[in-house]
Amino acid sequence: MFDISKIASNLTLAPDGIWYVANREAVSYPTHGNQACFQIEDSSFWFKHRNACIAAAVRSFRPPDNSPIFDIGGGNGFVSLGLVNAGFDTVLVEPGPVGAINAKSRGIPTVICATTASAGFKDGTLGAVGLFDVIEHIEDDFAYLCSIRKLLKSGGRLYATVPAYSAIWSHEDDLAGHFRRYTSKSISAVVERAGLRLEYSTYFFRPLPIPIFLLRALPYRIGLAGKSDGARDPARDHSPASGKVANILDWLLSGEVDIVESKKRMSFGGSCLLVASAID
Repeated sequence: MFDISKIASNLTLAPDGIWYVANREAVSYPTHGNQACFQIEDSSFWFKHRNACIAAAVRSFRPPDNSPIFDIGGGNGFVSLGLVNAGFDTVLVEPGPVGAINAKSRGIPTVICATTASAGFKDGTLGAVGLFDVIEHIEDDFAYLCSIRKLLKSGGRLYATVPAYSAIWSHEDDLAGHFRRYTSKSISAVVERAGLRLEYSTYFFRPLPIPIFLLRALPYRIGLAGKSDGARDPARDHSPASGKVANILDWLLSGEVDIVESKKRMSFGGSCLLVASAID
């Protein structure tokens, strides 16, 4: 097991097997979010396909020296488990206790309940970092990515996904605590400005932007959605309505994993994926 005490100064291993920090920091994520997602992740086409594309990117751009991947803001550990199952050592870093406990119950070997700042990670100690739908929750994304760059070793890799297109902003983004959506160009620009070298970027989830615009963004714009702050229904958001719809969606998404693994790019999609490296 990876020795966390060598790279972080403010963590204590608790009897439940989770590393904790004494003082928690506020994060822009709904308090019920992890438990709501935990109930549907295993059956969600969205979470499954994102995992498959992330694993494909990591296979194509492997962590240097087989370094463990620090899945920062990794929630319930669904991505971490996917990476572990794909053969990559992974450490889950999640500030929410519910998410950290859920991740440990999934069998993630190393779970840290903290932010990167509160954990006291030492500069230049991480070989690989994953930020999977995390950056959009950070108000100052540039400053945050600069802090991540400091944590990476020379040659260390960053893997990231973010939601795409401000044109499809909806009440779902408000409820999720998003500050922005990105284009492939805009997320690549802020990553490079933070001192990382872009190695790969692409869109994925090609079938989703049009239905998201019609079913979420357009009603939101004309005032037919977002009138209340009621809780989201994750099952509705992430589970296809029927077996037939699921088959159609699988067919539409088929091929994206191979495209990512072959290092080719998609020019349109509901999410962006990128790989960057820390070069001195």
